[in-house]
Formats: sequence, C-alpha cells, structure tokens
Amino acid sequence: MSFEILVPSLPESVSDATLVAWHKQAGEWVNEGDNLADLETDKVILEVPAPKSGTLLELVVQDGETVVGGQLLAKLDAQQAKPAQVTEKAEDAVLSPSVRKLVAEKDLDPQAIAGSGKHGRILKTDVLDFLNTQAKDAPTAPTPAPAAETHSPLSATAVASLRPEQRVPMTRLRAKVAERLLQAQQNAAMLTTFNEVNLSAVIDLRNHYKDRFETKHSIKLGFMSFFVKASIEGLKRFPAINASIDGSDIIYHGYYDIGIAVTTPRGLIVPILRDADQLDFAGIEKGIHDFGNKARNGSISVEDLSGGTFTITNGGIFGSMLSTPILNPPQCAILGMHAIKDRPVVENGEIVIRPIMYLALSYDHRLIDGKEAVQFLGIIKECLEAPAHLLLNI
Repeated sequence: MSFEILVPSLPESVSDATLVAWHKQAGEWVNEGDNLADLETDKVILEVPAPKSGTLLELVVQDGETVVGGQLLAKLDAQQAKPAQVTEKAEDAVLSPSVRKLVAEKDLDPQAIAGSGKHGRILKTDVLDFLNTQAKDAPTAPTPAPAAETHSPLSATAVASLRPEQRVPMTRLRAKVAERLLQAQQNAAMLTTFNEVNLSAVIDLRNHYKDRFETKHSIKLGFMSFFVKASIEGLKRFPAINASIDGSDIIYHGYYDIGIAVTTPRGLIVPILRDADQLDFAGIEKGIHDFGNKARNGSISVEDLSGGTFTITNGGIFGSMLSTPILNPPQCAILGMHAIKDRPVVENGEIVIRPIMYLALSYDHRLIDGKEAVQFLGIIKECLEAPAHLLLNI
C-alpha cells in the first residue's frame, strides 16, 4: 500500500518551513516513527516521522526547498514485514546537518562517537568532545626541519588557499534573531542601568543545602532560581517592568512568564517559564533543566518559545564581565547576569574579598523611567544579598 508523507501542520504564525535534510533516501527501508527529515522554521526544528514501516519510493522535495503545511514530501510503500535483505547500519543514525557536515569535514566514523542526545542521537558537542579526546591522545609530531629556501613565487592558487572564505546562508532561526534584535533597537528607546551584587549569602546557602536539595528534589540547586525569584519580587513592585507596549496602549500583565535565554548550536532561543511566581525553587530548576535538554536534542516546541513578560540572560556562563543585553520584543526589560568574580569591597570600613556579580537591566524608556529601573535592580540586589527576603516573602 502506498502512503503519502506530508508536511505536518506548522505552528501558528509560521507560514512555511525549509527542508534542511533528508535522513533517509529513496529505496531505503524505514521503521514506523523513524525521523525521515528535518524541517526548519524561524523558531524550531520539526521532525517528519514515518507514518508506517516500509520502503521510501520517492522523495518529492529536495534539501533546501521551502515547503508549506500539508505539502507532499515523499511516497512510502508500506509493508507488513521488513525484507530480509534490508539491514540497518550505524552510519544511518540520525545526524543533524551541522553534525553531518562536521563528521564529513573531519573524516570521522559516526560509529566511534557516543551520542548524548535523545535516543542516542549524536550532537555537535559529542563530535567536538571526540575530536578533543583524539587530539589529547595523539602523539606529538616531531618538528619538521626548515625547508630549503627557494625563490620561486607561490602560485595564485596557493596564495588563495591561505585565505579561505566560505559563504553559507543564514539559518532561519539566525535570520529571525537578527530581525528581532534590529527591531528592538529601531523601535524602542533602549537604555541600560547597572548594579553589583554580593553573592556571599546565596553561595553559602547553596553550599549548605545543595546536597539535601538534590536528594529531595532530584535536581541540582543552581543560581538561576534565586535570580528568577528575586526578579519576580522586583516585577511585583514595579509592574511597568513586567508590561509591554502595543501601539499606543500599555498592557500590564497580571502573571509572570519569565524567558530564560538559552544558547544552542542553531542560535539563541528564549523558552518561557510560565507562571514562575507559582513555582518553588525546585520547580524553577526543573523547568530550566528541561529546557536545556530540549534545546540540546532539538525537541523544543513553538509553545515553549511563545509569549513571555520578562527575560533573564546569563552571559556569565561564557565569562562575560559586563554587557548591555538587547530587549526581547514586545517585552520592555531584560536582566543580564554576568560572571561571579572575587573582588575587593569595603565593609564596615575594611577592605574584604567578596564574590561579586555585575547586573545589567536594559529597558524601554518609553514606558520605564530610570528611577524605576534603578530601584528594580536595588530590589534584586537586596533579595540576593539577604535571601531570607525570598524565603520568608518579606
């Protein structure tokens, strides 16, 4: 029986998608549920599962083509049993386009690489870790003797090879991020204000209870839950920072959907921690952990990325000391976290060393006054330097 494989229904507000790559080819046997192809929208990657087990008869759409919901992608000859002559090979395991390209460039055998993604899928980080391990284990090559000096000029081809260039199209996600960031700068009166916070109390509290916390909740106690809680306290006191502008109207949100910026191999995404004010520390940490797993294995959905009233981004995990984060429209404010560094500070007339983080709040000055922005950061500083405020709700 012949089956038509169609483009699945696209998420709301997404009009089309790009077929990034086929993972199976015409004539190959596929099992029901196998991922046949990846479709990239400007928000997420969608997988096209095989509706039945059988043999792919024809690929109607080729890599790189634009498709719409319900469009015919391929035809499948469904069979009751897998033919005896058809065997599966490890190299047929699903590889994303970036992983496939890297494996090909480095001439690697995918069978030798352990995958940490969903169902053992090989991620780009797995390939990079494999290459790093190989580099460490490889014997050091002897330094070659200097070549005899010659006076023959290099050929034009040789000179060109010393300055390589590669032109590749932007991914749809990268293009969308670029569009939104440009929109934020053009359509908002964006300013940034800064403060610093002494994280001694948070670090001490975390170190004292992290083992018991993990034992009880099966999740590690990180720093982000403290910042989410502190941000919500500030948003409650300054509702304009949790609001958005729609034309000539101001929309004040009576809920707290916090976006957590996450970096992926495809670019920056901001999944939304919904009703974060109703979550305890464990709930926040589990939500962030789930987003990280989804981002790594490519299963994050459009629903995970939709909405949001306020965003937190942590450049500190990459070593950033200070930055001015860009607004995530239509939100009117974003909090930037940075690296924690031991710095000299004055306490009670004495110079002491404390773990300090610089904080940055970028905000839309059309709605938020400088006084509110400064006081908002003051609330976050107060809550983090005395975490009892968060725990006792005072």
